[in-house]
Amino acid sequence: MDELERIRKRKLEELVRMAEKKTSGLNEPVKLNSENFDDLTKKNENVVVDFWAEWCMPCRYIAPLIEELAKEYAGKVVFGKLNVDENQEIAVRFGISAIPTLIFFKNGKAMDQIVGAMPKKEIKRWIESNIQKA
Repeated sequence: MDELERIRKRKLEELVRMAEKKTSGLNEPVKLNSENFDDLTKKNENVVVDFWAEWCMPCRYIAPLIEELAKEYAGKVVFGKLNVDENQEIAVRFGISAIPTLIFFKNGKAMDQIVGAMPKKEIKRWIESNIQKA
């Protein structure tokens, strides 16, 4: 495959991803920071925030799981990723002392959290139990 063909293929894949986003809601984690954190957690009924850092190996382990879950729960749960090294004030506000930490927000309020890398089925069980809470 020549270079031009690779570029065409990549652009087509980008267009497909953009089209999928428009039809199915947020189907990938949103990169969070101090400017969009409160807005995202308050404007969506169910939000899971992954507090992580680049150097954290357990964080790297669950990163692909979070991406898969964002696709599976598109339209039901919004997923966000917050780098604690780049956003220390938010990490302090939520008492993050170990990573990865996942916090479930319901209508802007932190409802529950889990700490550490867990299998996908455990994270799904945790998400489902929090969706059910009033």
